[in-house]
Amino acid sequence: MLTKYDVANKEKEAEIHRLKFVEIAEKNKIIEIEKQRSEELLLNIFPAEIAEELKRSNHSEARSYGHVSVMFADMVNFTNVSERLSAIDLVNVLHFYFKNFDIITAKYQIEKIKTIGDCYMCVCGMPTEDEHHAEKIIKAAKEMQQFVESHKNTYDFQFRIGIHSGPLVAGIVGIKKYAYDVWGDTVNTAARLEQNGLAGKINISQTTHDLVKGKFDMEFRGKLPVKNKGDIAMYFVH
Repeated sequence: MLTKYDVANKEKEAEIHRLKFVEIAEKNKIIEIEKQRSEELLLNIFPAEIAEELKRSNHSEARSYGHVSVMFADMVNFTNVSERLSAIDLVNVLHFYFKNFDIITAKYQIEKIKTIGDCYMCVCGMPTEDEHHAEKIIKAAKEMQQFVESHKNTYDFQFRIGIHSGPLVAGIVGIKKYAYDVWGDTVNTAARLEQNGLAGKINISQTTHDLVKGKFDMEFRGKLPVKNKGDIAMYFVH
């Protein structure tokens, strides 16, 4: 027969076990929250399948993509803009535009690659292939220019946009501060199209034009000389 002393000890032991269980549960919850935060951060840096590959093996193989569209969006007269704004204000302005560009590109399943100073770079058609990559990236470009135009009363800035379609290679290089990037002639040509565009305009190549012919109002600009590329046929998308 249990005495009052035995009952009290058992109750005390039960309470200790309960408190330990609660403590373990709380620790597991914190660990799960931190794990989720880490995974969300990883997905903000890399495409989902690349993030999974890195988690499994801490390594990711480079991949070739045969049909994608690359966009460069660059702020016009950035040097002049930077001279009349403080460093903090300049970063805030870029953040204002680029966070909204992020929202637009996500809407069309476009992969943001990086920002380079005042330039925003993204690709449609990878890592998941998409036969409508050219159409989607032009729709996104149009929305981006419309967004910039709608905020001229707040920030009187403009962007040039260049788009080219073709193959490229994507992957991660180095062992510190991983960065997912893309390489190839398609990337270089898209950059040249942006550089040879005009403020507020979307400048696309013949290749991209042929993929979306009849779907947009486009104006042939002729063949224009481009550094290290020769003459390239270009079109403005209205």
